[in-house]
Order: sequence, then structure tokens, then C-alpha cells
Amino acid sequence: MTSAHPALGVLLHAIGGLAAASFYIPYKRVRGWAWEAYWLAGGFFSWIVAPLAFAALLAPGAFGAIAAAPSKAVLWTYLFGVLWGIGGLTFGLSMRYLGIALGYAVALGLCAAFGTLVPPLFGGQLPEILASRGGQVVLVGVAVCLGGIVLSGLAGISKERELSAEAKAATVAEFSFAKGLAVAIFAGVMSACMSYAFQAGKPISELAVSLGTLKLWSNLPVLIVALLGGFTTNGVWCLFLMVRNGTLRDYVCPSAEGASPAANLGFAAAAGVIWYLQFFFYGMGTTQMGRYDFVSWSLHMACIIIFSTLWGIWLREWRGTGRATHAWIAAGLVTLVASTTLIGAGNTLKAHEDAAKQGETSR
Repeated sequence: MTSAHPALGVLLHAIGGLAAASFYIPYKRVRGWAWEAYWLAGGFFSWIVAPLAFAALLAPGAFGAIAAAPSKAVLWTYLFGVLWGIGGLTFGLSMRYLGIALGYAVALGLCAAFGTLVPPLFGGQLPEILASRGGQVVLVGVAVCLGGIVLSGLAGISKERELSAEAKAATVAEFSFAKGLAVAIFAGVMSACMSYAFQAGKPISELAVSLGTLKLWSNLPVLIVALLGGFTTNGVWCLFLMVRNGTLRDYVCPSAEGASPAANLGFAAAAGVIWYLQFFFYGMGTTQMGRYDFVSWSLHMACIIIFSTLWGIWLREWRGTGRATHAWIAAGLVTLVASTTLIGAGNTLKAHEDAAKQGETSR
């Protein structure tokens, strides 16, 4: 059995978090395309091109593993991908209405709580979690996470009160706190389904290893199936919007702002590949975290929140706000990161408890 390397796992999750926080930046260079046009173009590279290309290059057993895996594992991985796709679809809208910093903080706070806790609960570990000190710390971490979401929401309320309509439009053109908050909450809950897809796809990754794929790349075939589900959801919705709004022409006609379709497609493709890299590195990081690999989701979310906040500051989304708003932002981020630390600490404590019990049994 391959030894775990948690330090390497944390580093890989940090790189994935940076990619996830950065993917939307190239979209800002797209000129004159409707949202559904650039979202579908980028998504095609995120959910179809990149998963197939990386698996073909790095995971020789990937396609054989998908074909040989139990149909139940493949189906559930795909279905969780479909549900996650709904979250991803609305996730883009949350950034439209709230901006990168606040949109990420609210959506990913919920995503961290649900994505980390639900898999072990559905795995029948609830009695064990409630009975152990480590499990109780995990539950406290989830509660703290919800508190962080509230603090992030208060930052948004404070921003809305402080800034004029003109100032809000200058940083986030379609800023709407009420609409954005509702969308971000829904997106966060649904986006947690990607964590469930990785859990459901474990038989696929194990088969890939048996067929010659290195353990480090063993989650690449899982991504092919899960992201196909995400493409299904997003593709259907975007095509519907493009037909209804007459925006299919964006792909062949120069935009009103003078941007060529090729240039816009290039930026959308860059955004799509950068987006895929978050789960590329997440999949690698998970293989290095050892027995309690579900804590990877908390690490991933924490890193995304940190880097997205740095991007929000760099892009001056909070320009014009006062000290009170800045304090809420800081408090929300610190609390959210603390929640993921508590969840990780609870799992570590549980590991020590199990080791102590095993030592007593062997005496």
C-alpha cells in the first residue's frame, strides 16, 4: 500500500484552490458574448476536453476502468456530477451578483460543510461521530462554518449599505446582495455533490490502479464520469438560453465591442482549463491524505476562499468600503478557515482514539 504524504497533499490542495479561485479571471476578458455563450464554451474545455486529455496522457487504465467498473458506481458518479452541475451553473451567477470575494466565501462555506460531513454520515458513521470526541470536534467545526457564512453575509450587507449604486456597478456590474446571496447558498449546497461523486467513484479509481494507473492519477477516470454529468446539466441549460436569446451567433460573428469569436473562445478555453486544474490537483491531493481523505474537501474549500479573497482585493471589489466592512470580511474568512481546521483536527483526534483502542486490544 502506498504511504500517505499529508504535507504533499496539502500543497496539492493549495494549488487546486489557487486554480479554482483564478478560473473566472480570463472570463473577464471575453467581450460582447452572452453569459451562456462563454460559460458553455469554457465548460466544454473544463468538462470534456481537459478530463479526456489528462486521462489519456497520465492514466493508462482510465478508460478500461470506467468500462469494467460496477454500473452502480458509474451511475452514481454521473448523477452526482449532474447535481453538482446545477451548483456549478448557479455558482457562476453568484459571482455575477456578489463578486469573486463574497460569492466564493458564501457558496464555498456551505459547500465545505456539506461536502465534508455528508459522506461519512451517509456511510453509516453517525453513531461513531456522535460518540467520539473527535467526531464532536468535527460537528463543532461545521457549526463554526455556518457562523462564518453569517459573518460573510454581514460583510455583504455592510458593503451594500456603504456603497452607492454607481460604486457597486464599478466593481461588480450586476451587484445584487439579496439575489446573489440566495443563488450562492443554493450553489454551495449543490456543489458539495462533487465530494459525493469522488466517494461514489472509488471503485473506478481502484480499478484504474489495478490496470496500471499510478495511485497519484487514480481519480482522473472518476473526473471523466463526474464532469460528463456536469456538462449534461450546463450544456442543456446554456443551449436553451442561446436558442431563446438568439446568442448562438456569438460563436461566428464579431461582437459589438469588436472582439473576434476566436479571441473570445481563447479566453473561454483558458478559463475552462484553469477551472479543470482545481480538480486535477484535488484528485492528486486526496490520494496523499491517508485514511481520512474526506477531510480533503475542507482543505480544498479553505484554499479556494483564501485565494479568491486575495483576488477580490487585487481586483478592488471592496474599494470604497470602510473599516467595519473590512472587519466583517476578515472575521468571516478567519472563521471559515478555522472551521475547516476544526474539522481536520477532529478527524486527526479520531485517528489517535482509534490507535489507542487498538493498542489496548492487542495487550
